[in-house]
Amino acid sequence: MVGNKNRAGVRLSRATLAAAMACPGAAFAAREWNLQPPVTPVARQMFDLHTFIFWACVVIFVAVFSVMFYSIFKHRKSVGHKAHQFHENATVEVIWTVIPFLILLFMAFPATRTVLAMKDTSEPGLTVKVTGYQWKWNYDYLQEGVSFYSNLATPMAQIENLAPKGEHYLLEVDRAMVVPVDTKVRVLITAGDVIHSWWVPALGVKQDAIPGFVRDSWFKAEKIGTYRGQCAELCGKEHGFMPIVVEVKSKDDYAKWADDHKKKLTAAADDPNKTWELNDLVAKGHTIFDSNCAACHQATGAGNPALCAPALVGDKAVL
Repeated sequence: MVGNKNRAGVRLSRATLAAAMACPGAAFAAREWNLQPPVTPVARQMFDLHTFIFWACVVIFVAVFSVMFYSIFKHRKSVGHKAHQFHENATVEVIWTVIPFLILLFMAFPATRTVLAMKDTSEPGLTVKVTGYQWKWNYDYLQEGVSFYSNLATPMAQIENLAPKGEHYLLEVDRAMVVPVDTKVRVLITAGDVIHSWWVPALGVKQDAIPGFVRDSWFKAEKIGTYRGQCAELCGKEHGFMPIVVEVKSKDDYAKWADDHKKKLTAAADDPNKTWELNDLVAKGHTIFDSNCAACHQATGAGNPALCAPALVGDKAVL
């Protein structure tokens, strides 16, 4: 009797599991199959090229398999068909060589045009140097004299599953890159430690950031809004916590933003003649440590052997 109950329970569990697998619930992510809507000329070219190549592949697939299945069905042995023997048919060889060549040529022209457009960084209206670090981004506005770091802003409670996930989970930062609309922005991309990759799909930009090299790309956003991306190169244990946020503002709002940042930088600049109090020094050191040191040495100063970051607590040099 007990054995029957156990077997019935197993059958019930299997049935429940099968039903759960057959009926996807709200826990599944949105099933997006296409690229993000483009908001720059290059991104639009990429989108159109992707669509063109996709449908070209669909047509080729249908044509090839239709001929194959027709040949298998109409020329099968069971209906009395006898195989035709031929060897080195010049006409057939020319056909199956020329047709693929023409297909590739037909695809290569728009692809080449898109690649050339991606590399044309001439005559920018704004130049921003982007530097990747483990695990944050630094933005230097070379013409504005503005520089800041951009860090992940998702609360730790969400990451540790102690709070509900936000709408932009792991895709929100404390300070976003801000650019004006309808302006060609050239981005100079490099890295300060390991290889990263600056990737914002809606803007059509994906460029590796390599230490010791400066590589460039560009975009010209045609629509005001907020666009999100991520580091697309495995760069260490916090790789998944290195988002990119680009805010596209009107030209007037961008000018106001840049002016405000310049004023903040001026106000924050230290007076070389200032006499520092201990509490002020401690507060300033705390801010600098959190911004530059905590990622490797941890917020407690306990260090991280995996990153070759020694413990700072009790260290003679630190004390």
